[in-house]
Amino acid sequence: MWFLWTPLNAVQRAWAGVAGVVVFLVCLQVLPLTGAVDPKHTPPLSEVISALVSRLATPQFWEALLNTLTTWGIGLGISVAIGVVAGLLIGGIPVVREFTASTIEFLRPIPSVAFIPLAVLLYGTGRDATLLLIIYAAVWQMLIQVSYGAQDVDPVARDTARSYRFPKGFTLINVVVPTVLPYAVTGFRLSASVALILAITGELIIGTPGLGKLIVIAQESGAVASMYALVLVTGFLGLAVNVIVRMMERRVLHWHASVRREGMK
Repeated sequence: MWFLWTPLNAVQRAWAGVAGVVVFLVCLQVLPLTGAVDPKHTPPLSEVISALVSRLATPQFWEALLNTLTTWGIGLGISVAIGVVAGLLIGGIPVVREFTASTIEFLRPIPSVAFIPLAVLLYGTGRDATLLLIIYAAVWQMLIQVSYGAQDVDPVARDTARSYRFPKGFTLINVVVPTVLPYAVTGFRLSASVALILAITGELIIGTPGLGKLIVIAQESGAVASMYALVLVTGFLGLAVNVIVRMMERRVLHWHASVRREGMK
């Protein structure tokens, strides 16, 4: 079994990942057919795929997908904007950091789902209710990362720019941004995933239009295969978001040492 402990190269890792997915899909198909799991509650993969194909042919599915992506995009955009501005202020100004540290540590651990009653009370079951959950959950990822990046700016480089009386715009672009950008990109990647999770959660619990609401409707109507098909769609959506953000990260940070090391593996 020595090969289990041997580091895999990029091609071997890719094939290992494919093999893992294939084994998982085979289990989804075989276990219900053999009676290992109840097919009424967990239908075989072939039925789920058939239900997915049927769903793809309906305008309701594409409308729900568009609603989910719209809610996710708006919530993510607002979270990133707030997180970047607040993170730069908190990380770049020590006095602000001292005044806000305790408040942030108190508010950050509160799960956003705890605000569902308040969101419904304020906005009903509309998109704004789910946006409240998304913004509260996703803004912390961006704020904390940008704050760390602002604190990590080289004080020697900053003082040198100040002593030479470089314009503030020059200092921002050439000193602050190169340091903060890797942190901000990491925060964006984390916020994108969290925002999608909360978008689906809001649709599931609050009833905001989207894929989550379709899942609830399928579950309540007994369309189990269709329900699992929609769950698979949310999984593929999450995977697509992660892949796209990773590609953006490599493009934006192509000059950064971490990206160059990753490309050499």
